[in-house]
Amino acid sequence: MNLITKSFIFLTLYTFSVFSFSIVNAQNLTQVLKGNIVDIETQTTLPGATVVILGTNPMLGVASDMDGNYRINSVPLGRYNIQIDFIGYEPVVIPEMLFTSSKEVVLNVGLKQSITSIEEVVVKAHSRKDRPVNSMASISAKSFTVEETRRYAGGMDDPARMASAFAGVTVGSMQDNAIIIRGNSPKGVSWRLEGVEIPNPNHFAGGNVAGGGFITIFSSQLLTNSDFFTGAFPAEYGNALAGVFDMKLRSGNNEKRESTIQLGVLGIDFASEGPFVKGGKSSYLFNYRYSTFGLLSKMGILPSAQVPRFQDLSFKLNFPTKKAGAFSVWGIGAIDFNQEPVKRDSSKWTTNWDRNSYDWDLDMGAAGATHKIILGKQTYLNTSISASGTVFKIDMKRFDDSLTLRPNQSLADKSGRVGLNTFINHKFTARHTIRTGLNYSKILYNIDLSSTINEDPETFQNFVKQNGSSD
Repeated sequence: MNLITKSFIFLTLYTFSVFSFSIVNAQNLTQVLKGNIVDIETQTTLPGATVVILGTNPMLGVASDMDGNYRINSVPLGRYNIQIDFIGYEPVVIPEMLFTSSKEVVLNVGLKQSITSIEEVVVKAHSRKDRPVNSMASISAKSFTVEETRRYAGGMDDPARMASAFAGVTVGSMQDNAIIIRGNSPKGVSWRLEGVEIPNPNHFAGGNVAGGGFITIFSSQLLTNSDFFTGAFPAEYGNALAGVFDMKLRSGNNEKRESTIQLGVLGIDFASEGPFVKGGKSSYLFNYRYSTFGLLSKMGILPSAQVPRFQDLSFKLNFPTKKAGAFSVWGIGAIDFNQEPVKRDSSKWTTNWDRNSYDWDLDMGAAGATHKIILGKQTYLNTSISASGTVFKIDMKRFDDSLTLRPNQSLADKSGRVGLNTFINHKFTARHTIRTGLNYSKILYNIDLSSTINEDPETFQNFVKQNGSSD
């Protein structure tokens, strides 16, 4: 190849690369920010509230319309603080919101009416981390954002692991997300979803006996700002002993269909959201996840057979109406499986545990329907019906001295709960709000336990076999 030919090829590649670089730079990728602004205590919309994206040049902002809705187009990609203001209300700043090219950002915000009225107001941007979503909470409550669960070091998108950084909270072990709040047992933590009490929503829940689990079922794709309580619980959390996680699911994008695929160490996620009908107000949102290690194990890439395999599904369907209020249907579910394979070669046994093999299945699910209707400028009514349950099964066998595999332990624990929750919320003044309601639940259980005594196979027998219910 002569010098002229080499020069021609070099100039051609250089020109092409410069041209391609110019096209990429000229695209100027942007995204959309939209949502709804309401009074956090009455849930009525706030028309005229201002939403500003701090740090943009020129500054991007808009005022909410008569229905409290707002929309800001052409937001440059990146992280920004979002400030929301309304006359007579305390300003709110949502920190470090991430704008990517893949999904529109939907941000619904509740503002609290300011108690003090003075002649001149100086507004300063700040973020109140001690201000929970639940307006009934006064102390020992914190609100956390989805962005925090994603960015917290070692948080693994898990609210429980993130909460271990709060004052008075610690972890029992780095291997799980069981948290100890002010010295209380992790089993005393109450989990709620959309205002309804649910079973422990963690994969392999209770595997360490103390409480908690491997990682939460909740996907960061579905969560919105939620509350974490460490004490002084409002009356609606009367069953809590140690702490409360009050989780909220966001509504799907009702204007545009979007789908996301995520691949991580813990799992492979697929999420989708959008309107049921273009131009309508109803929307769907769901996320499915399968454990990465479980998939690699099935493909034979991981040599060990004792690999935790799990999958989960979360969803929310939202149906707002003009006069009958808003209806939503939501749910979460998980399927977990783990096993200890049989080791028939006794020469490879190093501990007494090597005699054992087991199959462990753990399933969990919760679903419900919620209706919220505005009864006036200061009053709204919220009603939920729900059903939840868990299935815990373990079948353990053990080699006896003659190397015969014999039953050692068998446990099947099936429990469930059905419930009705309703409350009416009325705001008298900026200082005084009352919430009163009714919580009813019925607990169902079915336990079957058989075991040996001191691992003697001849003593294998049934110890518990009972089912019933309780209100």
